[in-house]
Amino acid sequence: MTVTANLTMGPVLFHWPEQQKRDFWFRIADEAPVDVAYLGEVVCSKRTPFFDHSLEAVAERLQRGGKRVVWSTLAEVVNKLDRKVIESFCGFDEVEANDVSALHYLTGRPHRIGQYLNIYNEETVRHLSNNGATHFCLPVELPMPAVAELAKAAGETGAGVEVQVFGKVSLALSARCYHARAHNRTKDNCQFVCEKDPDGMDLKTHSGKPFLSVNGIQTLSEKYLTLSSELPALEEAGVTAFRLSPHSGDMVQVASAYRQLLDGEISASELDDILDQTSVPAQRMNGFVHGKPGFQYVANQS
Repeated sequence: MTVTANLTMGPVLFHWPEQQKRDFWFRIADEAPVDVAYLGEVVCSKRTPFFDHSLEAVAERLQRGGKRVVWSTLAEVVNKLDRKVIESFCGFDEVEANDVSALHYLTGRPHRIGQYLNIYNEETVRHLSNNGATHFCLPVELPMPAVAELAKAAGETGAGVEVQVFGKVSLALSARCYHARAHNRTKDNCQFVCEKDPDGMDLKTHSGKPFLSVNGIQTLSEKYLTLSSELPALEEAGVTAFRLSPHSGDMVQVASAYRQLLDGEISASELDDILDQTSVPAQRMNGFVHGKPGFQYVANQS
């Protein structure tokens, strides 16, 4: 298949050491065939000082590599620090709002709507578009018919539509920090223990079965969303961008495989085979888009 949709790299959700994060983005800038890169701390404002002074260098490197840089805001605001972080990020030229508080600074100027704003109906799309939204990253739990309806509404306003096609998916955000609690620490004295789990802390049920993952205040899926054979239907429905969510494995290889799929150079089954050979875990899920429980996997037919 050959499509004109963009391939994007979402914001890093995890608390990686500064050098690891810099190296990740520098390699994406130089080697990954993605069109858009989202920078910014989405999960916890306490992490922002660890990477703030690297943001300019990373953004410049990405732009030199031909990537469009979009700044993603926090997805949850619970204190004064969070509000200040939101306000500072909304000062950039291209911003993706992940919390409604960001709209206070963005309404009336072009901006993007992130997947954490939970856009579920056409009227919301039209309202936000009228206030300056030019692009919507839809929530991951939407089935295909809902994606099509929202993409149609967005298309009528001239807005783009994006869906996540790879990576663990965000299921919930809490005021409490699960990572801190798991290590008998308070949220205020967490000592950034989330850094120990570069792809989230995996949880199991009492019977020992894999269940979910935890990333600070965020609950994630334990499995990795992997959409491949679904891409033609998503494009036909009006999706204009496909998002990869970063993980600690070889995301350049993942991005290259998805680019090949989008360019019609490989099939969906061949992409799945490539993913099996990467350093990124291959426990897959795609149930949501098929109208099934999200953790299920419907095998591709190509």
